[in-house]
Amino acid sequence: MSIFKSQKALVELALILGVFSLCTGEFAVMGLLSNLSTAFAKPETTVAHLISAYALGVVIGAPIMVLVGVYLKKRNLILFLLGIYTVSNALSLLAPNYETLLLSRLIAGFPHAAYFGVAATIAASMAPFNKRGKAVSRILMGVTAAILIGAPGATFLGQAMGWRWVFGSITLLSVMSLILLYRHAPEVEQEARMNFRNEIASFKSTQVWLALAIGAIGFSGMFGVYSYLAPTVLHVTKLGENWIAPMLAVFGVGTMIGNYAGGWLYDKYKFVAVNQVMIFSVVVLFAFPLLSQSVTGIIFGALMLGCMVALTPALQMRLMDISKHGQSLVAASNHAALNFANALGPWICGQAINAGWGWTSTGYVGAAMAVAGCLIYSLARLLEKRSNVVSG
Repeated sequence: MSIFKSQKALVELALILGVFSLCTGEFAVMGLLSNLSTAFAKPETTVAHLISAYALGVVIGAPIMVLVGVYLKKRNLILFLLGIYTVSNALSLLAPNYETLLLSRLIAGFPHAAYFGVAATIAASMAPFNKRGKAVSRILMGVTAAILIGAPGATFLGQAMGWRWVFGSITLLSVMSLILLYRHAPEVEQEARMNFRNEIASFKSTQVWLALAIGAIGFSGMFGVYSYLAPTVLHVTKLGENWIAPMLAVFGVGTMIGNYAGGWLYDKYKFVAVNQVMIFSVVVLFAFPLLSQSVTGIIFGALMLGCMVALTPALQMRLMDISKHGQSLVAASNHAALNFANALGPWICGQAINAGWGWTSTGYVGAAMAVAGCLIYSLARLLEKRSNVVSG
């Protein structure tokens, strides 16, 4: 199906808006912990369960949506995914109590992982063969924009107008994306149906499970510290609320550096790059409690915390290298593993804070999780070497 350039631009804009909305919604709560704590008269460590709920929604929804997507055309699937996300955010906007908000955040996570894959497919289908990569990269600009602008902007809006305005804005963005896609998205020729046997066969590999475990456990430390970055700025560094949004933006700059570095490291060092990032993570997280004592220190710490995102592209490439078949389900499972980390990290760090260890304890707990990631990597390397010796 051919469409005019202006129509292509509208579809790309809609896809970018969807990505921006999803990622802003994912990170918005992290900058609103104190606001939500006051609104619902609950401790910030309890309110942080909203972060874990969204992450668990991604974990549950990722493989399910991939399998459901086999039976839907890409155009219908992306409308279905955005529809779920829009309704769940509207429920967040209108939530009368904490429990309803918690449920709505869980549901909002369901379409997250699948949306990225479908959006990339639609974007690529509209581009010439030799420009598909650029088309997909333009869609992913929404992630960068959400981290640099969306999350800090949500924090600023929440502080100025109240937390409901944040979810109202996210709902509006997803509605705009939904309308544009409904009116302009082209039909994409249905891909060959997924071979369920091949998809499941990939999970017979111990290396696949170990790679997923590195992400699920080793990366949880970063999420734990980042989730409590706002309270740390307020209670440890002793800065005002006006510092939270800029600090989230600094983290966003770090993620840009980390994404590039992770891909570069993997191209050069392959699986070893994963361990390099994990060791870097141990150092940064262990130093974070000390860094958080000063303004200069916490700015540097937030930047380095963002750089830890280098693990994401490195792990993704590792999984692509070791899964011969069933890459759709493996890719979705990688999203699920990383979001399991997003659920596990804040929960464990919250337990440490509730136990009276203080806000800075998040760094030490996070470092311990990163060490666990290093140990899992070591096991994977050992088994891989033994396998190579046997096969040789």
